[in-house]
Amino acid sequence: MKRWNHPQDLIALIAGAYAALSPLWTTTTNRATWTMVVLGAVTAVLALIELFRPDMMSIEGLTALLGACLIAAPWVMGFSGTRPMAWTAWIAGAVVLVVGAADLQVTRSHHKGTMATTH
Repeated sequence: MKRWNHPQDLIALIAGAYAALSPLWTTTTNRATWTMVVLGAVTAVLALIELFRPDMMSIEGLTALLGACLIAAPWVMGFSGTRPMAWTAWIAGAVVLVVGAADLQVTRSHHKGTMATTH
């Protein structure tokens, strides 16, 4: 697979960067800020890795998992009452989860197609 050829990786990068930077303009708490910065930054870094190495299924699975973590974060970390930051986590998490799962499916089908042609 070609580098920079998966638009879903770019979407995950944007969502991760948005989540990491969202405390700059969103009503937040200290715990919510650190949660969003860490989860968003890790998501953005994983998306960058995927853009350079689009054939790494383990990274794509981690991206989808981070999307789920972003969705759960407001409840787990106790900032669901801070609605602006909670909604940011839920929306960014849903986007990352969906594109991570879609990217995983694309890579799986590519690997199956490659394996079928080599045997």
